[in-house]
Amino acid sequence: MKIYSVLTVVLLFVSGWAQAQVKPASDILVFLKSEPSLQRYFLITQPKMRHKMLYQELTRNASKSQQNILQLIHSKGFQTKSYYITNMILVENATQELAMELQKRPEVRKITLNQGFMKKDLPKNVFAQRQLVRGIEPNLAAIGADKVWNELNVKGQKIVVAGQDTGVQWTHPALVRQYRGSSARGVQHEYNWHDAIHKSLNSIPRGNPCGYSSKEPCDDQGHGTHTMGTVLGDDGKDNKIGVAPEARWMACRNMDRGVGTPASYIECFEYFFAPYPYGGDSLRDGQPSMAPNVINNSWGCPKDEGCEGEEILPVLQKLYTAGIMVVASAGNEGPNCGTIGAQPATHSQMTLSVGAMGAGGRIANFSSRGPSKFDGGIGPDIVAPGTNIRSSVPGSRYEGGWDGTSMAGPHVVGLVALMWSARPELIGKIDLTTQIIEKTATNVKATQSCGGVAGAQIPNNVYGFGMIDAVKAVTAGISLR
Repeated sequence: MKIYSVLTVVLLFVSGWAQAQVKPASDILVFLKSEPSLQRYFLITQPKMRHKMLYQELTRNASKSQQNILQLIHSKGFQTKSYYITNMILVENATQELAMELQKRPEVRKITLNQGFMKKDLPKNVFAQRQLVRGIEPNLAAIGADKVWNELNVKGQKIVVAGQDTGVQWTHPALVRQYRGSSARGVQHEYNWHDAIHKSLNSIPRGNPCGYSSKEPCDDQGHGTHTMGTVLGDDGKDNKIGVAPEARWMACRNMDRGVGTPASYIECFEYFFAPYPYGGDSLRDGQPSMAPNVINNSWGCPKDEGCEGEEILPVLQKLYTAGIMVVASAGNEGPNCGTIGAQPATHSQMTLSVGAMGAGGRIANFSSRGPSKFDGGIGPDIVAPGTNIRSSVPGSRYEGGWDGTSMAGPHVVGLVALMWSARPELIGKIDLTTQIIEKTATNVKATQSCGGVAGAQIPNNVYGFGMIDAVKAVTAGISLR
């Protein structure tokens, strides 16, 4: 399932520059040109050292390059928030005059609006709910997750997964044991949870049930709890709903009941890159050692929200360099070709994009097809079960009948956790992990040809390399020399 929010941006092209037409009191994003080169970091063979040094350079670069711009903005009385994972400044309640003045600065690359609007309800087929399954869910059996647990004794141990979504009910029976903030010493939310929703982004006037800048995990809609459940949910009894039930999780809320902005999405990515305490400064207080191994992204930032095409690309490049894998749901805009149109899934080289397999071993009608609207790459890369999925929901309940690529993506995040748990030498090796998942998938030929790629070709723009096979992927990882 892809979650959209809508942001209207009118662009005027003046002397080659895209200048945002800002209405009175609009939040804007100021993107700066200065970005450090990443190539030399691949010469650092120790992943943790590479990550730490990259964090230090990125924060230094942002602090230095933003200094003069921030002085100008603050001198005019505007509030700001600085980001480093992409060199960006959020300016609150900016005027059109300020935006025009900033656009003329030589260090500014572009300016966009940052504003969420109410969207339609999230699609799900709750009327097709199944009864409680005593044991493993059929979608997990379909990819062989139970065989990995029972035959290989691998359940995702020592791997940390992250989800940015509508939040998570951390006390849910299927999730509380796996929450990284839970331990025998008590509960520690700092470094394990961040709320990127600091004010209302939603047109519904009644406020948000989680409030804003929440200090502890909360889910204001249900989507995030459901997707996290598919990654690793297990209550130790009858509800075995997750692919990697002994992995640990952390999370970030990036939407206000389904409404997000480019800044809220980027803020969550930045938090995952180097988590920091509640009320801390991401440029000074980040701890790269607390970062997750793999991130689930069951959402999309489309063009009409302000993501013109490459806003999130620099963020993904930093995560890739640090060895943090990004899995992205391909979208629910099918069945036409070329419907992978929202970031982050459009960045074919920086994400592992996932389509939804439906009943009967065929692609779900809603699942987006490639090629990517941004870079023309084949997509999705892979498919996983994405219809009639039963998982955890707020209220310590379980709900079936959920459909979407949002439901498919978490299966792949769980698979990565299984692979990296079984073979720790694979941790952070994103390209190799992707190759194993693709090569061990069950190839599926499509009757639909898209983007000049025949449906009979593998990969194709409907199924990618095909349906994931957890047993084969984990076994292949273990067997690597």
